[in-house]
Amino acid sequence: MKIAILSHMHHPIAEPYQGGTEAHTAMLADALVDRGHDVTLFAKEGSVSSATVFPLVPHDFEFVNLASALVRKQQQGFLAEAVHHSIEEIRRRDFDVVINNSLSSLPYSSMRDIPMLTILHTPANLDDVTAIVSKPGWAPSPLHSYATVSESNARGWRSLLPDVSVVHNGIKLDGWAPTARRHTPRLAIWAARITKEKGLHLAIDAARLAGMEIEFAGPISRRDYFDAEIAPRLGRDARYRGHLTHAELARFLASGEVFVASPLWDEPFGLTVVEALACGTPVAALPNGAMREIIGETAGAVAASTDATALADAMLAARRIRRSHAREASLPFAFDGMIDRYEAMIEELARDAASAEERSA
Repeated sequence: MKIAILSHMHHPIAEPYQGGTEAHTAMLADALVDRGHDVTLFAKEGSVSSATVFPLVPHDFEFVNLASALVRKQQQGFLAEAVHHSIEEIRRRDFDVVINNSLSSLPYSSMRDIPMLTILHTPANLDDVTAIVSKPGWAPSPLHSYATVSESNARGWRSLLPDVSVVHNGIKLDGWAPTARRHTPRLAIWAARITKEKGLHLAIDAARLAGMEIEFAGPISRRDYFDAEIAPRLGRDARYRGHLTHAELARFLASGEVFVASPLWDEPFGLTVVEALACGTPVAALPNGAMREIIGETAGAVAASTDATALADAMLAARRIRRSHAREASLPFAFDGMIDRYEAMIEELARDAASAEERSA
């Protein structure tokens, strides 16, 4: 099939990835190429893929969260224009199906006549999108289908969209296997984008309450948060390891006794949680979003509340879990299973569109 993948354009789709959505987009594009499809990735300049990359936003463009309201509006307009241009190009090239991995509302209204699978990577709080799908009289296109990454995230979207399927994110398990080197006792590991909603400050406080050291990695997405909340907490027992590549991250995740997931929002999935489990590292998590769904009953401990003391208790409980149980909990999140599901969904969309066109001819 001839497939277009529309990514969000805040960051390039390239290592080291800014987050799970970027990693998901890269792996999905490459896997579909490996399966013989003709794939074009519409993305920010600097994206790297075995698919054909159609760059839409300059590499040096940066969406500044702390900018004035006027500048933010200008930035949003620039990104909307890039999406609009991608839609024009998709029409010109006559793709069989589109995979919408963007955060834009335009595909919902401007691509109604094109077969499209939208993968929802955020909670149902995208203002532009919810404004469109909540309009009285709005109905989804019969050529569109929707999927999201967890049951917990699906609940919010199902109040706005029909038939939201769940396809859990998958990882290449061999790339996240436990290492022969023994993990470091009493070392907690944390990895994510460094922003307030990821709760790193609380994870550091919890590690100290639990009598553990903590090392953390990830891009500093909000410098103001890092300077105000994280830098003052750094010390011999709290160390920043930088923004790591996949290979570096795998070794890092395997080195800890416990992985800490501390989302202060409704985390839709948490890709690093599954990666840590695959590395044999039990998980201690706050009870937000999809954490319970991913960790299950045997691979970690979920805090009783969202404060540092409860998370410290969960860390101490997770230390007692066998690393083999953590690894076993990652097995249902195999990468090929995820790709099988998405491939089946887009093939069904393409068939339905072809049948509809034949009936109207």
